[in-house]
Amino acid sequence: MKIKNIYVALIALILALSSCSEALDMAPDGKLTMDDIFADNDKVGAFLNSCYSNMPVKGTRYFFWSRGPVVWSDEAWDTDAEAESWIMAGRMYNGDASAGSHPITNISADAGNGDYWARYWSAIRNCTLFIGRINNATVTNPADRKRWKAEAHLLRAYYYSELLKWFGPVLPIEREPYDLATDFSLVEKASYYEVVKFIMEDCDVALATDELPWRITIGSEAGRVNKAMAEAIKSKMILFAASPLNNGGNNYWQEAYTINKASLANLRSRGFELYNKVNFPQTYLSDVAFLGPDKDEYTALYNEYFTQNMSYSSTPVDKETLYQSRDGQGNIWNIDGIGSQDGYKSGTCPSQELVDAYETIDGKPILNLANPYLDERHLQPNYNPGNTLYNPQDPYKNRDPRFYASIYYNGSKRKCLWNFAEAPESYENYPAPIGNRTRIIATYVGEPQTGISASVRRATRTGYYERKFLHPNSGNDNPVGGANWKLFRLGEVILNFAEAAAEAGQLAEAEAAVNEIRNRVGMPDLPSSLPKEELILRIRNERRVELAMEENRYFDVRRWSSPTGDLSKTDRWITAAEIIRNADGTYTFGRRTVRSTERKCYTNKFLWVPMPLNEANRLKAITGQDWQNPGW
Repeated sequence: MKIKNIYVALIALILALSSCSEALDMAPDGKLTMDDIFADNDKVGAFLNSCYSNMPVKGTRYFFWSRGPVVWSDEAWDTDAEAESWIMAGRMYNGDASAGSHPITNISADAGNGDYWARYWSAIRNCTLFIGRINNATVTNPADRKRWKAEAHLLRAYYYSELLKWFGPVLPIEREPYDLATDFSLVEKASYYEVVKFIMEDCDVALATDELPWRITIGSEAGRVNKAMAEAIKSKMILFAASPLNNGGNNYWQEAYTINKASLANLRSRGFELYNKVNFPQTYLSDVAFLGPDKDEYTALYNEYFTQNMSYSSTPVDKETLYQSRDGQGNIWNIDGIGSQDGYKSGTCPSQELVDAYETIDGKPILNLANPYLDERHLQPNYNPGNTLYNPQDPYKNRDPRFYASIYYNGSKRKCLWNFAEAPESYENYPAPIGNRTRIIATYVGEPQTGISASVRRATRTGYYERKFLHPNSGNDNPVGGANWKLFRLGEVILNFAEAAAEAGQLAEAEAAVNEIRNRVGMPDLPSSLPKEELILRIRNERRVELAMEENRYFDVRRWSSPTGDLSKTDRWITAAEIIRNADGTYTFGRRTVRSTERKCYTNKFLWVPMPLNEANRLKAITGQDWQNPGW
């Protein structure tokens, strides 16, 4: 979003309070005062740009082209953890994190992902300054004044929600910008619930502003916030506030249910709906897309949704996305797909645990959801005795269409430009030259190109490759980049509502919401009248599958924990498919841990990211209270 590009450089971010009192009334360039800025219509609009400038791109745009939270949870393993152990995933897996040097908080931001404490507080300050001055500012068009103010409120809500997700209840509520006259000794931490209420208050201001649209309909306004985003933030944050980690022993599920029900109804009434049709069959249902058995339409539509941008139109094809990032993801086939395609790296390798979460096509889980593994290393699956379709020695047959849309597995196919000639050891593909061709993705032990490896960067660590965000045929001869990141979508709001409804005892409504998600991809309804505890387990698993690798699982496993709990059952051990190719061309399927030692980012302190050490020390010195998160 650019309101007046000419002034962007002029209105850079305010990063810290100055030691000089006059500087507090200066614009960030140190030349114009705030009075000068807010006395000019164009400069006012440009200052709003500074409220936008810390919006993260997310997706693959974490430091060193990584997916960040996706590979820090039990969803996936990052091949950079071994190749470049000094960066984010390697440090997380090795437990190399402290309040003074943490891979999430202290690494420099890449495309807005990282350095959250400084960047988001800077953005919050700019939003708060804007809100405090806009009523008396010089603005030519009264409609602009109202819309810009609503945007600032909503942006402040977004930044607060991000801080709360990462850091937890170590935040003050800043209704007015702090200045040198502020008595910082009186600054207080707010509870998680109090911050969420403040976030929703800002969202409600945006929702009550007629001039703020529900949907952005013209490309020149790409990236501007809208009312749909406000409903999505409310839906998510009240769900988080009610969750065990955050509720402070209080029961907020009825409130979460009520708010989510209203948000979902408001979104539906404005024309938002699930993506439910293949709009580009020439690509996604072609003979060389290889999306599901027999060109399955459900598989195709799901993959199409995540590999296409939302258009800015009053009648868009994509009516599910509520807000997408302004910036794209780049050419992800060579940094976050099948590494051997271009010879660099694979990046995100889905875990065996994620694969285990996909049901068979009859709608039955393959594992016992209450206790999925019989050992701490996840090498002994606790199979669901009611599932008769699943065969551990033919594990990829008869699975949820979302599995085929999201994951490359042993025996799947991809047609694209392969930057190597096949060796005789690649039995399924030899002989074949460099070129654009169809290749069988073989991930067994010893396969020289796409086989599993403990250290080769372009290989898979887990026996799987990510497919969900990868165009079916992209490559150096077909440079289709990754779609803009969908920060909020209706599918998530529906699942937020389902969870809140189930927890509040509204089981029939919860079941209907989950079934809507399942039916979109041809999965059967849940068994009717499940007991509450079983329904909640199914809803949590549905989130895991539907929202796979969308940055939700990292936060979900945390909020479902107790404040004294840890992530030992989910994040301590990550497993892989160990596939042996037999002499007769058949395969024997087993499991192994990705590495022989545990990941060390599962203990209680990793439920929250630490406040930066210097900031925690300053706050303790000024307020006399310890603001730091436990364990740091």
